[in-house]
Amino acid sequence: MKISKAQAQENRQRVVEVASELFRARGFDEVPVGDLMKAAGFTHGGFYNHFASKQDLAAEALENAWAQMAAERARADGVAGLLPHYLSRAARNAPGKSCPAAALAGDIGRQPDALRGVFAEGLEGMIASVEAGLEGEGPARRALAVALVARMVGALMLSRAVPDDHPLANEMLDANLRAALAEVVGGDDAGA
Repeated sequence: MKISKAQAQENRQRVVEVASELFRARGFDEVPVGDLMKAAGFTHGGFYNHFASKQDLAAEALENAWAQMAAERARADGVAGLLPHYLSRAARNAPGKSCPAAALAGDIGRQPDALRGVFAEGLEGMIASVEAGLEGEGPARRALAVALVARMVGALMLSRAVPDDHPLANEMLDANLRAALAEVVGGDDAGA
């Protein structure tokens, strides 16, 4: 049975969205094509109707993840509004739906350069959007944005690395949220 071009595009987008979530939750190498297609509601055989390779899908799925996070950042009430959402227990507990930097930073270094390039472009976009939300100008503002993104990503990654019930899981988020807010809005008690 032949499907329309519109339906084929919808199916492809469904696979990209499912892959975006699964890759963030489990890593690129831990998601076999068959599992991915099954999760999207399709058969394994249909994969190559849409993608030349798993790497092609991975690049598109990573771009999709970065686009989702850019939309989240755009909805936030500035950097000070973004930080409590990013450094939250909800984000820690949902790697498949949260930032690709925190979900995939440990995995991306083992991937081909083309995929690492997509990651770098997305990370640069994240840094640029944080920078745009900061006061000041020039190299100091850029340096602060880079430092804040590194703090955010690192804290979320480390919080996920320890058992959920370990005190460090929450301490990583809370301490870094307070420090990041202090950097952004000033003062030692910046609302956290």
